[in-house]
Amino acid sequence: MPPMPRTLLINPTIASRRSARFPLALLHLSAALERSGAGSSRIIDGNVDRDFIDATLHALEQERFDLAGISVMGGPQLAPAIAVSRAIRERFPQVPIAWGGYFPTLNTAAAIASPDVDYVVRGPGDETLPELVAALRGEGAPALERIAGLSWKRAGGIVHNPARGIPVPADGARLPYELLGDPRRYLARTYLGERTVAHQAATGCRFRCTFCGVAAMYGGATHLSSAARLERDLGYFKHELGADSVQYYDHNFFDREQDMVPLLEVMARFEMPWWCYARADALLGLSARSWELVRRSRLRMAYIGAESPNGQMLKDIRKGTRPDQTVEVVKLCKRQGVIPELSFMVAPPENTEEETERTFAFIRELKRINPEAEVIVYVYTPLPDESRHESDRRRRAPVAMRDLHGQPVAFPKTVEEWAEPRWIDYACHADAPWLDEKLRRRIHDFVTVLRCRYPTVQDLHSPAWAKRGLRAMAGWRYRFGKIDRPWELELASRLVRLRMPQVSGL
Repeated sequence: MPPMPRTLLINPTIASRRSARFPLALLHLSAALERSGAGSSRIIDGNVDRDFIDATLHALEQERFDLAGISVMGGPQLAPAIAVSRAIRERFPQVPIAWGGYFPTLNTAAAIASPDVDYVVRGPGDETLPELVAALRGEGAPALERIAGLSWKRAGGIVHNPARGIPVPADGARLPYELLGDPRRYLARTYLGERTVAHQAATGCRFRCTFCGVAAMYGGATHLSSAARLERDLGYFKHELGADSVQYYDHNFFDREQDMVPLLEVMARFEMPWWCYARADALLGLSARSWELVRRSRLRMAYIGAESPNGQMLKDIRKGTRPDQTVEVVKLCKRQGVIPELSFMVAPPENTEEETERTFAFIRELKRINPEAEVIVYVYTPLPDESRHESDRRRRAPVAMRDLHGQPVAFPKTVEEWAEPRWIDYACHADAPWLDEKLRRRIHDFVTVLRCRYPTVQDLHSPAWAKRGLRAMAGWRYRFGKIDRPWELELASRLVRLRMPQVSGL
């Protein structure tokens, strides 16, 4: 009897060891492989194992694997993903390599064109990956042709199979955290608690924001956990791992109120402080009873995509919220004892400077209303048209993007180009081809003054006296709008090593 299939799942380094959280995508894939009968797996997490490439090669030397599956986000995870793929190809050319995750889903042509990538799993891989493993052990090309959501190479050409619908997550056994060694090493000291655990109770989002990778990946689909599953998972985290707080990675935690109430009732029983993503309109629409459950469950902070004070821009990007709702949710959170963590996108391709200054003024107004509101400033970097969900490409014309010379922005065609510093900055919403040095500096200076005047409560490492000093130093600049060249604040914040939530959140 032939041995059961074996898959090596790899999470290339993207965060510091201190910031490492459960590699949830790989845990879900491992569970899907077991559940479908497509064999077992081993996980190598580059956020914990800093020599993950050597660990990968050692694993391939010691064990037989039918496939190496690599999870790839864009930005800083891309270069390590390229490096580990090349190392596998050089030492073990017989081992097929598959990429999955946001980057290959949004940039399929670049990913599958790499000589070090044999297969690309587009979208969630819970069904696609097990079918791929089974095909590699069985029928070969005929079976590959039937796998929805797969791109692959055949006879020197590239085949893009039809897209796959978003599968409903299985509600069975808990994720195989034991594959990570001691799961407790993934619990972190954060603003929420001494042992914060990362969890995802729902996947996808029913909204279709044109700039969002989640919209491009899920195409408006969303699936919530059952109350029974959430209760089982929170019980495991609290009573077996010793977790005391939860960071929910749900793409949009508060979806429809009637669906959320059973989950909030579970969370209210556990009383574990938590953080989540949320929408302004969803929070404003919660009933008094639901807010009572939110308070009992101890929600501490909600990350809200405010994006812009320009109502027309919010319509154009299909955000679905209004600037007045941002104002109202800041007031509501203040009354409810929840800190709103607001993200804004500055420097859009059109009216770049004007919209940036308008956003700065709006941020100042929100801080006047609720000084505890946290603010994160990003550069607006829309997805390339070919990265958007196929249903959105049919419905809406692409965004016109031109560089400083008036030429259409030419996006990378290869993974190596996407790994260049300027495109990493683009993927991380830190820079854009239409941004000149003057405005780039203006944004940097505003953020410096803002974060020194209002240091984030998420910073547990900078001494309280140092943060008080920064507030005092930045006070006159913030009050009078004198934000140009705050050299003294830049020096002081480097010495204090003040935390930047847009770089390293909880």
